[in-house]
Amino acid sequence: GGSGQRQQPYETHSLGSGFVLSSDGYILTNHHVIKDADEIIVRFNDRNEMEAKVLGSDKGSDIALLKVEATGLKAVKLGDSNALKVGEWVLAIGSPFGFDASATAGIVSALGRNLPSDNYVPFIQTDVAINPGNSGGPLFNLDGEVVGINSQIYTRSGGFMGLSFAIPSNTAISVVAQLRATGQVSRGWLGVQIQEVSQDLAESFGLDQASGALIAQVFDKSPASDAGLQAGDVITHVDGNEIIMSAQVAHFIGAISPEESVIIQLVRDGKSVDIEVLIGNLPQNVSA
Repeated sequence: GGSGQRQQPYETHSLGSGFVLSSDGYILTNHHVIKDADEIIVRFNDRNEMEAKVLGSDKGSDIALLKVEATGLKAVKLGDSNALKVGEWVLAIGSPFGFDASATAGIVSALGRNLPSDNYVPFIQTDVAINPGNSGGPLFNLDGEVVGINSQIYTRSGGFMGLSFAIPSNTAISVVAQLRATGQVSRGWLGVQIQEVSQDLAESFGLDQASGALIAQVFDKSPASDAGLQAGDVITHVDGNEIIMSAQVAHFIGAISPEESVIIQLVRDGKSVDIEVLIGNLPQNVSA
């Protein structure tokens, strides 16, 4: 207060949401909610507050795992996000603008969305109203299972505009397992630059339809170059999973453990070829 200059440094408080994974105090939230925090206070529904420590945080999937010293907490049940269907009803709970335990409902608008900021997450898009403070909160299906973690809104105004994105529960389960085991996340790496297959490209490559991922460049000393992948190859399947949009390559490869072999099916010179690739470990600050 007063007319004096504000003294540096000053404290800032940011607000996010989270949810309890286990009765002994494991809590999930977004990486961006806690990334620069000196102290994290978790406030429960009964207004009880506890300090939490960060067990691990992963920028690539925007997930953080926290731990509070507690027993007997009520945990959520995690569901299977792969079973979600477009048009299905979902419910979000969080603290938008600090209004604790606000629930909003909507439907799944799309699945497997790619956002430029997080290459490795096949986001669930919903029209559930998510606002600042909802980040890290759970997205429930109608069976009361958590199928996603509300992570981002797409906005021009700073408010809700009908586009919200959640990290699928299956992605979270895999990330949490790695964070609990080692405190960090390792991702599969192929070592290619890819681009979308347009109708024109599909015709010139002799493809039936405009789908798949065109390899624009193969990086030196990468798993892709070791396996003999070439620029101009069109990836149609990774480990049996069909590639429709090129962004799916990063989703599937990133989910494979380094040092595992995977079959990549591609079209080369108009013919379908299966190539076995020994997946590498994603170096820091590299994509796909």
